[in-house]
Amino acid sequence: MTEQPTSFERPQPGVDPTDPRGAPLATSATPVHPHSADTASHSPSADTPSHAPGAGASVAQARAGETPAAGPCTTTPGTAAPGTTTPGPTPLGGPSGPSGKETKPVGTDPEHSQPAASAEPDAHRPRPVPEGIPAQPGTEQISSAGQERRTGQGLPSGRPAPMRRDGDRLRFVGAATRRIARGIDLDEIVMGLCRATVPTFSDAILVYLRDPLPVGDERPTGPLVLRLRRTDRIPQERDLEDGILPVPTLPEPPELDTIGTERCEVRPGSALAEVLRGVRPVFTDTPDVRAALSELLGEGGEFIVPSAQRAILAPLRGRRRVIGAALFLRRPDRLAFEPDDLLVAAQLATHSALGIDKAVLYGREAYIADELQRTMLPETLPRPTGVRLASRYLPAAETARVGGDWYDAIPLPGSRVALVVGDVMGHSMTSAAIMGQLRTTAQTLAGLDLPPQEVLHHLDEQAQRLGTDRMATCLYAVYDPVSHRITIANAGHPPPVLLHLGGRAEVLRVPPGAPIGVGGVDFEAVELDAPAGATLLLYTDGLVESRLRDVWTGIEQLREKLAATAQLTGPDHPPPLEALCDEVLDMLGPGDRDDDIALLAARFDGIAPSDVAYWFLEPEEMAPGRARRLARRALARWDMEELSDSVELLVSEVVTNAVRYASRPITLRLLRTDVLRCEVGDDVPQLPRLRQARATDEGGRGLYLVNKLAKRWGATRLSTGKVVWFELNRG
Repeated sequence: MTEQPTSFERPQPGVDPTDPRGAPLATSATPVHPHSADTASHSPSADTPSHAPGAGASVAQARAGETPAAGPCTTTPGTAAPGTTTPGPTPLGGPSGPSGKETKPVGTDPEHSQPAASAEPDAHRPRPVPEGIPAQPGTEQISSAGQERRTGQGLPSGRPAPMRRDGDRLRFVGAATRRIARGIDLDEIVMGLCRATVPTFSDAILVYLRDPLPVGDERPTGPLVLRLRRTDRIPQERDLEDGILPVPTLPEPPELDTIGTERCEVRPGSALAEVLRGVRPVFTDTPDVRAALSELLGEGGEFIVPSAQRAILAPLRGRRRVIGAALFLRRPDRLAFEPDDLLVAAQLATHSALGIDKAVLYGREAYIADELQRTMLPETLPRPTGVRLASRYLPAAETARVGGDWYDAIPLPGSRVALVVGDVMGHSMTSAAIMGQLRTTAQTLAGLDLPPQEVLHHLDEQAQRLGTDRMATCLYAVYDPVSHRITIANAGHPPPVLLHLGGRAEVLRVPPGAPIGVGGVDFEAVELDAPAGATLLLYTDGLVESRLRDVWTGIEQLREKLAATAQLTGPDHPPPLEALCDEVLDMLGPGDRDDDIALLAARFDGIAPSDVAYWFLEPEEMAPGRARRLARRALARWDMEELSDSVELLVSEVVTNAVRYASRPITLRLLRTDVLRCEVGDDVPQLPRLRQARATDEGGRGLYLVNKLAKRWGATRLSTGKVVWFELNRG
C-alpha cells in the first residue's frame, strides 16, 4: 500500500529544505499488518481500529519481515476491537488491480481500513523498541503502541516531537546555524534565530538584547538594560495546502503570549546578573533561575513559564561581553527539555551572539560610510545669479554606498560660477577619502579664481602627493552669465552634453586630456558660447558606461534621451531641470549600475546686457565722486531712484578704499537681477577686514557702514587682485 503523511505540520515559508522545521512532525508508530511489505504509522490518538493479528508486536519485527506468533486477540490501543472479524493473511506480492495498486482482501470492511502510513524519514521519527530490549541512555523510547516509555502517555497529536538522538540534534544545529549566518543586519539574525528554533526546538522564544548595543571595543556606560527585541511562537492556526487547519486544542490555555516585558534593568549582584555572568544556558527549574526569570519577565512572569525543565535561559555573549539573553519555552503538553538540549541552546546562543556582534559592526560601518559620503558631497547647491542648478547621486549598490564620484558648484566673483564633476577610481572608503581631498583642493583653487586649466594642473599635483596610484578624472567649467560664455577644461572625463533651447542636444568638443595623477601633462581650456535657455549636463562615466555598452554608445544614448525629452515641452520651453535629471536616470537598465553616478545639470539664464553697467575709474581723488554720479544715472535708467542714497554712500566708501591702495584702473560694475549687486575691483590682493573703529580714529568706518546697510557683502581674491561686492534688496 502507498504511504501518505498524516502530520498537521508543513514546512514554514522561506525555510531551507535542509532546515528541520521543514520536515514532517514525528508521530508514534502504527501497528502494521503482519504480511504487509511496508511499514504504516499513525497518530496514537486515532480511533481507527486495526484488524491485523498480533497488533501488539513491535514495528521492528514488521520492518524485518517477521510474522508474530498467533495468539489471542486482546483489546489494546491500536488493536482490533472486540467482535470484529480479522481478515486472513495476504501473501507478499499478492493480487493487484489493473492499475498496479494493491487490492483489498476479501471481506474487508471499508470503514475499518488501515490509515495511510507516514512518509516521515527514519532520522526524524522515534523508533519503537521491542519489549525486553534495554533503553539506550539519554534517549526517549516509544513503545509499539505509540506510548512514551518514561511517562506511559501517548504523544499529543499534531505537536512537534522532540529530538531523541544525537544525529537529530547535529542536523538541527547545522541547519539552524546556517539560517542564522544568512542574516546581515540585526533584525535578520534575530529573526533567523526565532524561525530556526520554533517549532522544531521550542514552542516559543523571547530574545532580549542590550540597549544600546555596544559596538566593538566600546565600553558601555550606565546600567545594563535588556530590551525585548523579538518574540516568536507556534501560531494557533497552520496554513496547509488545502486551507487553514487549526492546531488541536491544548490541555492548558496558551499563556505564552502574555510573557515578557519590554524593558528590564539588570541590577548588579541580582539573580539575573549571576545567570548572565555564568554564560552557560540553564534550566529554569531551580530557585535562583526562577528568581532571574522574575526579574527578566516582570513580576509574576516566572509563574507563567512551564515547569519541569520546559524552559531554558541562554545568555547571549559576544566577543567582549554579554549582549542579551534568549528564553526557549515548551508548552506543558510537550516533552520537557533534556540535558543534551542545553548544548543545543549553547550553540544557538553562541552563533546568534557572534552574528549580532558582526551586524552591529556592519551597521556602524554603513553609518560611517553614509555620513562620509554625505559630507563629501554638497548638501545644497548655491543659487548664483543667471544660472539654475540640479544634481543627482546614485551609489553603485546598497552594500557599497560610498564611492569616488563627486560634483560641486562654486560661486565666483563677477556673478560667475564654477561647475565641477570628478571621478576617483573605485568605490571604497579610500576612494571617498581621496575624493574629499580633491574636492577641497578644487574649492580652494576656485576661490583663487584661477583659470580652469590651472585648477586641473594643481589637482594633478595634489593627486601625485597623495600617492602614485591615485588616479581620477575631472571636468572643470566656469560660466559667466554676463558674457554668456563658458570656459571648460577636461582631465580624462567624458565630454559634457549641451541641450539647446530648440531641442538639439550637442556633445561638446573638449580636448580630453590625461587623468589627474598621471603627472607632467598640460591641460587645455576652450571657451564656448552658452546661450540663454540652454542646459549643460555634466556626469560621470557610471551613467554612460557598463558591462553591456561602451562609453561612446552610452553618450549617444544620453544625447538621444535629452533630445527626446526636450521635444515633450516644445521648442520654446526647456524641460524642467529636476524632471530632466530624473528622465536621464531612467535610461539606466537593470544591468547598467556597475558604478556610482554623479550628475550635475546647469540651466543658463544669463544676465541681459541692459541689466549691466560697467565702468573703469582711474585711481585718483576724483574717482569716488565720479563713481557716485555714474551709479545715480544707472539707477535712474532702471527706475530704482529709491536706492540712490544708500548706493551712493556705499559705492563712495568702497571706491575710496580702493583708490587709497590701487595702482591700476579700478572697475565698477552694477548688476540688476532679483537684487542690486555692486562690484568694485582693484589690483591689490589684500582683503579688507571689518573692525570696530575707536572714537579717535579718522577712518575704519567704511566697511562698518557697508555691513549695516547692505543685505550681503564680501571680498574675493583674484589672480589679478580682489573684488569687493555688496548687494541691496530692490524696492
